[in-house]
Amino acid sequence: MSIDPRVALQSLTTALEEHLIAASARRGEGDPTVEAAFFAVADAFEVYDDSLYEAYGEVTPLEVIDEVEDDEDDREDVDDDDLEIVESDS
Repeated sequence: MSIDPRVALQSLTTALEEHLIAASARRGEGDPTVEAAFFAVADAFEVYDDSLYEAYGEVTPLEVIDEVEDDEDDREDVDDDDLEIVESDS
């Protein structure tokens, strides 16, 4: 079943607002409310992006990134020859 992109956009906007509220009331590292809001934004975004594509053949310039894979990819892409030593004047 296809979702109207306007409805999906409203859900994404609501998820973003709820994430802001959770982040502003954060109770320390690993706050489960912030984590839940984070994943709600990611899920709502994917629904919006899919519905936009289904309805109009368009996508956003945004992407949900899996942090674990991204960190591993960053480490693999770094070559020792690419590292630069920066000296401090102090």
